[in-house]
Amino acid sequence: MSNRVIVVGAGPTGLMLASELALAGVPCTVLEKRAEAPNITRAFGVASRTLELLDARGMADEIIAKGNIVTNAGINVGVGIDLSLIPSRFAYMLIAPQSLTETTLEARCHELGVEIVRGTAVTAVEQDAEGVSLTVSDANGTHVERAAYVVGCDGAHSAIRKALDMPFVGKENKTPITLADVRLRDVPDDFVSAAVTGAGLRLVIPFGDGYHRLIIWDRENDTKPIDAPLDVEELRAASIRISGSDLGMHDPRWMSRFLSEQRQAAHYRVGRVLLAGDAAHTHSPIGAQGMNTGIGDAMNLGWKLASVMHGTAPGWLLDTYESERHPVGSMVLRVTDALTRAVLIKSDLVLKAVRGLMRIAFDVELIRKHPRALISGVGIHYAPRGDKPNKLAGRRAPDRDLGGERLYELLRDGTFVLVDGTPDGAAARAAAGWGDRVELRRTDGGAVMLVRPDAYVAWASDTAPSAAEVQHVLADWCGPRVDEDVVVAQR
Repeated sequence: MSNRVIVVGAGPTGLMLASELALAGVPCTVLEKRAEAPNITRAFGVASRTLELLDARGMADEIIAKGNIVTNAGINVGVGIDLSLIPSRFAYMLIAPQSLTETTLEARCHELGVEIVRGTAVTAVEQDAEGVSLTVSDANGTHVERAAYVVGCDGAHSAIRKALDMPFVGKENKTPITLADVRLRDVPDDFVSAAVTGAGLRLVIPFGDGYHRLIIWDRENDTKPIDAPLDVEELRAASIRISGSDLGMHDPRWMSRFLSEQRQAAHYRVGRVLLAGDAAHTHSPIGAQGMNTGIGDAMNLGWKLASVMHGTAPGWLLDTYESERHPVGSMVLRVTDALTRAVLIKSDLVLKAVRGLMRIAFDVELIRKHPRALISGVGIHYAPRGDKPNKLAGRRAPDRDLGGERLYELLRDGTFVLVDGTPDGAAARAAAGWGDRVELRRTDGGAVMLVRPDAYVAWASDTAPSAAEVQHVLADWCGPRVDEDVVVAQR
């Protein structure tokens, strides 16, 4: 059996997954159909939770330094979402071109020894009890690549998903949306500016490099064919109809009409073949959730698949990739579909009613908290394991200081972290046999907490657990113990 994993697709999801596998010592090859890395900025918003996950691998600071921080999303109906209230170290949306995120992730892959092969298309997939065979074509012809597992991260038109004959359930929005990157002479006051009127929708998002992303739905042109010629004059005219100004737009570097799809794969795993990112779910760009959800998929799957490859994974673990991430994908589709429907309302009367309700609703903080949690990703959680789980189990682990190091800094090796708040360090001593997979940290008081490599809480206890309970939890999540001495860091 091959000892490697093949990831198909070198976008953010595939690169994140490959770096996770390599960090865990799993040989990994990335196959990419495109011969060269694209220089098109598709995704642009990096959410708070995604920045937390990148921080847990030491990559957040580099992207933040080159991005544009947005703390408020304003809409011209008097509605705004104050992102600075997100309960995170990264209480904002980072506007950064997808190319920056990909470049950062690709550099990490090279640093960890991941092989990235471009100009290689997958044409067939066959799997058996021992592994997966991919028929691939490149400049030299056709040959077969063999792997223990294959993960399709190859986008909405995924060759891997099609080879599995996996249903991609959903619909296509028939109304075209125009996307463009332009320079502006008259920059809006709001960092993220939205105009929603009877004439349509215009979103303006700054990249911080002098260019702004425009997302325009123009009611006057919403029946144009997707391949109809597009020029900056059409963008200017649409912007004036919708908002009263063309903002002095000029020098477009990219323009495209876009028909968004709302679809999700029926399953994320078939035997040794898995799906992640847009190959598993695709949706409207409104809400900036696509890349963030894909990176979340990769972080969830990476450590689980690595545990399987190393033979330490409990039998149930890999199945939780689908049981945890499929509901997240479904939620994102519901949210983005609702946002898309709201902005594509064609009745002026209904549009006015919706705008009025939004103004009233967003005056209530309890209501504002919900979209902040959705947009930022900090509200994503998983079903806890066990009969009487602690309230923290399955939730995102909040960052905290642990004796001079933050929790998310301790996660950078891709291992579990056991935080022991017992007075005598009994939980850490009980965990000594798992030192190859678990970082142990003593702290003064608080819960005993086992944090997963993807920065979610696997298990927690508000009272001092017995040694047997700690060892049962570690065996359940991390596999069998090994006999070795472990030094426990103490505060």
